[in-house]
Amino acid sequence: MKKSIITVLLSVLLSVLAAYGVLKAATVNGSPDKVTNPATNTVTKTVNLAQSDYPDLTYAAEAAVEAVVYVEVTATQQYQMDDPFFRFFFGDSAPQSRQVQGSGSGVIIRPDGYIVTNNHVVANATKISVTLNNNKTYDASVIGTDPATDVALIKIDAEGLPTLPFGDSDQLRLGEWVLAVGSPMGYQLRGTITAGIVSAKGRQMAHDPRERATIQIESFIQTDAAVNPGNSGGALVNKTGELVGINTAIVSQTGSYSGYSFAVPANIVKKVVGDLIDFGSVKRAVLGIQMIDLTEALAKKLEYDSVDDMSKKLKLSSLDGVYIDEVVKGGSADKAGVKKGDIILAIDGEKLKNGSAVQVKVNSYHPGDKAKITVLREGKEKTIEVVFQGSSSENGTVVGEGEIAFYGTTLKEAPKETLDKLGLSHGVLVTSVSTGKMLEAGASEGLIITYVNDQAVSKPQDVVDIAKAAKRSVYIEGVTANGRKAFFGFGKE
Repeated sequence: MKKSIITVLLSVLLSVLAAYGVLKAATVNGSPDKVTNPATNTVTKTVNLAQSDYPDLTYAAEAAVEAVVYVEVTATQQYQMDDPFFRFFFGDSAPQSRQVQGSGSGVIIRPDGYIVTNNHVVANATKISVTLNNNKTYDASVIGTDPATDVALIKIDAEGLPTLPFGDSDQLRLGEWVLAVGSPMGYQLRGTITAGIVSAKGRQMAHDPRERATIQIESFIQTDAAVNPGNSGGALVNKTGELVGINTAIVSQTGSYSGYSFAVPANIVKKVVGDLIDFGSVKRAVLGIQMIDLTEALAKKLEYDSVDDMSKKLKLSSLDGVYIDEVVKGGSADKAGVKKGDIILAIDGEKLKNGSAVQVKVNSYHPGDKAKITVLREGKEKTIEVVFQGSSSENGTVVGEGEIAFYGTTLKEAPKETLDKLGLSHGVLVTSVSTGKMLEAGASEGLIITYVNDQAVSKPQDVVDIAKAAKRSVYIEGVTANGRKAFFGFGKE
């Protein structure tokens, strides 16, 4: 009997060992690959993920949640009374204003209270309060905003705060795990963490054509991490706990998350907030071109049979790059010798696939910086050195060597020979005039500004400083290029 039991046990043990051997033989790196069902003679693929095969996001989550804050905003909203009866008897009413409440998220980037969020979160704010993860609440002030990237910088009066370090968003890879941290749906869901992957890079959003008059710097990171209203301004974090983006928008037909969320890349955010801290405004380089991606539509515009035919005749090795459709006269590209019809392939050795990539790359420079632009011209590559000018839309911005912007004009210290020729002892030269208050008031290229609000000026910064100090109006006195005296003024508002 004993012998019989031992025999049975040995048989069972041998069967188990045999089954283990079959399974082991079908295993690659510890995970079974294929298992055959003897009854049906079918092969089934299996995956056996060990715990180590999953990304460990705990460190990133615990670090990020401490540095992400809840932002509550009271803002002024303008509205028009929409009452047909009132309009019939009294006409259109003057715009009315009211106080509205809103909320979003923010990320602490410095221990002394600097917090980055979205411009649309704090736009028109009259009061901002910030609640940390430890439930402490502070009043916040706006340091600066940048509507072009939808980034804003606010500050609270605090020290020793937890922060998130900036990561390199250019190094993100498709399929990489990321976390979205913020306050979806308001105060009760503060510090919510969701996970997803990088779904796409370099995304642009659809806009109302009327908005295209304003600069839009867009190269969004698209993820499938759940983001909802209230997440705006929150952190997009990689698995090592670095800030790689600021969550900004969703695409949804319902107003709630539908699987598509978008973040401003950290490399763009870092440059913007650095300028806001250092200068109080963004010093944005401008190349001065109109560009078109290399597409079938462009091929038809250029009268090629197809995009392949265009590529062949232009001697393109690929469809990466952008076609220059227009060069702004007097702009950075024009002064450097870039021409209409050139195709930009790279800037400072970095290959660029489309207009969005060119825009983001140019935005990484400051006015006055130099860069080498590789273009394709008549089938041959050519390298051109460009000195970036700045946007003339912001007063005081450096727009070229020794030039600064002033209400749509560019100003430069007047050469001594020009002053001598006009019999002047001091003055500032207007080197270019475009749309703006100076043009509307009567300024012309070549004008020498001698006085601003009855104060003598010798340097461009003198003009900017005096105008900035003026409470209501700016009055200009000067001499035109042909020697005639000029007097004009304009209101600051």
